[in-house]
Amino acid sequence: MLTGLSNRPMRLKSTEVRPADWPEGRQMAPDRIGSVRGLTRRSFHRIAFTDWGPASAVRPVLCVHGLTRNGRDFDHLAAVLASAGRRVICPDLPGRGQSERLQDSGDYALPQYCSDMTVLMAGLGATEIDWVGTSLGGLIGMVLAALPGSPIRRIVINDIGPYLPWTGLLRLGANLNDAPKSFETIEQAEGYYRRVLAPFGRLEDAHWRHLTTHSVIWSAEGRCFRPLCDPNIAHAFRNPWHYSVDLWKYWDAIDVPILVVRGQQSDLLSEGVLKDMMRRNRNVRVHSVAECGHAPALIADDQIEVVTQFLSGNDPT
Repeated sequence: MLTGLSNRPMRLKSTEVRPADWPEGRQMAPDRIGSVRGLTRRSFHRIAFTDWGPASAVRPVLCVHGLTRNGRDFDHLAAVLASAGRRVICPDLPGRGQSERLQDSGDYALPQYCSDMTVLMAGLGATEIDWVGTSLGGLIGMVLAALPGSPIRRIVINDIGPYLPWTGLLRLGANLNDAPKSFETIEQAEGYYRRVLAPFGRLEDAHWRHLTTHSVIWSAEGRCFRPLCDPNIAHAFRNPWHYSVDLWKYWDAIDVPILVVRGQQSDLLSEGVLKDMMRRNRNVRVHSVAECGHAPALIADDQIEVVTQFLSGNDPT
């Protein structure tokens, strides 16, 4: 039994940052940034996050990104939610963005991600949270929302299901294996992300540049831009769990409102799997995004509107 601990709820420690305005007038920099420490079998590692909106908000929103992405993918959604009085936490999973890389590539796996997000949730000091998860972030949320005593009260699952088809997995694996280690210019980097993230759907030029600038970092030593994604994630992707993910038992156990967002041309969430999801869990609502594959970027205003209405307690139209 732990002793000597304060009865006060633990709070995430974060640092104020200077806001920046987006061309449409939105505040496109977080109100705060911070980090917590997760634990693998071998060592601790730092998990970075951005922190938007009033820190005193009763039910924070936790937004978790996809396999090779980072928390800044949610800037547009977070800005809108924060303007409506919600607190929004957008972590970088280990090995992505500003978070530390893991010493053992075998730890880039679903159990570790669930453990790390549990640490982050504990630091919020909130009894309830809402969850928005894109792809891998949706799988993490699916598991955590299904467990007894989960603090998740509403969950958005963006273009992923309890079963992963081979076609989509092979495409993701190929993208990981072929990913460049560096880019000479930001324009070269943007060209790459426009190509591999084309299934995100139609985005404006400013959106592509935003995604790109938060996906790379300038290396003064190498005189190049380097991706903010550990290449060892590609090694972990070859592990069996990626190819045998069957989370139906978790899906069936989720007993909170669920919004599933699906790109109409998705190769990770098939129509057949989606129909099974609707049949097996009556809590689910579905929103389909036209001219989009895996996964909707949640940047377009209509997509943000659907998510914000659902999180506010209103079913999407």
